[in-house]
Amino acid sequence: MDGEPIIIKVKRLDGQNRLPLPAYVSEGASGLDIRAAVKEPVELKPGDIRLIPTGLAVSIPPGFEAQIRPRSGLALRHGIGMVNAPGTIDSDYRGEIGIVLINWGKAPFVVRNGDRIAQMVISRTYRAKIVVADELDNTERGTGGFGHTGKN
Repeated sequence: MDGEPIIIKVKRLDGQNRLPLPAYVSEGASGLDIRAAVKEPVELKPGDIRLIPTGLAVSIPPGFEAQIRPRSGLALRHGIGMVNAPGTIDSDYRGEIGIVLINWGKAPFVVRNGDRIAQMVISRTYRAKIVVADELDNTERGTGGFGHTGKN
């Protein structure tokens, strides 16, 4: 593993002491698996969007963010994704992590307590300084917009 690990403090909410903490499932994994913390199974019918609680809050150090991303296996096998992928947890947010799931599939899907529903990737962030300019740097693409790249 490259570099020093980033310390992420995790607080369990609402008595969710039995669920595993976010964890990497392999040595090369970029994301920590996040689990659902639901009191009862939640059915997502095709087209449904639901906020699924995780029972967790985190403390991300300044200069970092947590990106919440969908799980590829859920997408491939069931059509389950995230509406706001990736979601962002800013370093100053201390509320519960909620996962906005959508069922793009053709069949209902049930989320149960403890199901792995997303992954959390810790990334460095940078603060931008916005400067007003009369002119911008020239590029080969220029002002070509949507669908412009790759055209002959």
